[in-house]
Amino acid sequence: MSKRNSQEAKRAARERLRLEREKQAKKERTRRQLLVGLSVVAVLAVVAGIGIFIAKLNDQDSSGDDMAVTTGGAKAEKTIDVYEDLRCPACASFEQAMGEPLQKGAEEGKYKLRVHLGAIIDGNMGGSGSQNAARALGAAKAVSVKAFADYKAQLYSAKWHPNEQEDKFADNDYLLKVSDTVPELKDNKAFEKAVKGKKYTKWAKDMIASFNGSEIQSTPTIKIDGEQVQPQDVPGKLKDLGVDLKSGKDEKK
Repeated sequence: MSKRNSQEAKRAARERLRLEREKQAKKERTRRQLLVGLSVVAVLAVVAGIGIFIAKLNDQDSSGDDMAVTTGGAKAEKTIDVYEDLRCPACASFEQAMGEPLQKGAEEGKYKLRVHLGAIIDGNMGGSGSQNAARALGAAKAVSVKAFADYKAQLYSAKWHPNEQEDKFADNDYLLKVSDTVPELKDNKAFEKAVKGKKYTKWAKDMIASFNGSEIQSTPTIKIDGEQVQPQDVPGKLKDLGVDLKSGKDEKK
């Protein structure tokens, strides 16, 4: 082989080596880019998974205590929780005696008033009035919190609250008859449609599930800042909180 041919062969070999190195370098860059891309996807998947997990936790929370309806005093430091069954005669007696001052004190910002609705009597005696009335109250809440509170007061009133053995609240026509006594609900076509339909059935079931989760055994049950208070002791507790049970106005200090 001539010297010239030998040099050309060496140059050709070096060129092939250079091309091979470039080819390998390109493959390595591609591999690194793919790994980085996969890592980013993995991180995003983890973040998304965390987001879904948190969302599920929030959903669980929404079917827990957050199902309670706050009817006044949302920013107050103290909290009064009232657990009731809409068919419950004892709840009706309690509401007829204490419902108005309880609501008044909440509206004055003395405490946050939270209403929890259960269906113990539906379960014990049969029927669906507790759940059905809760569903109607869900439709009222969609109108306004005031409509909810006013409608609840009427459902528990001496005039409209039935004997627990009479499942009148299972009758939508009866519920609408009672709602006619509430200005915001009277002749309210959207509310009427909601009561006659099934729009708030899930809301009522979630509310009742939340009530059941609290392990309340009887109604009415009243808690002030988480501590259970006997219904007969509520007037004294409200008085201590500055609610004038006679006039509904603040007591002079």
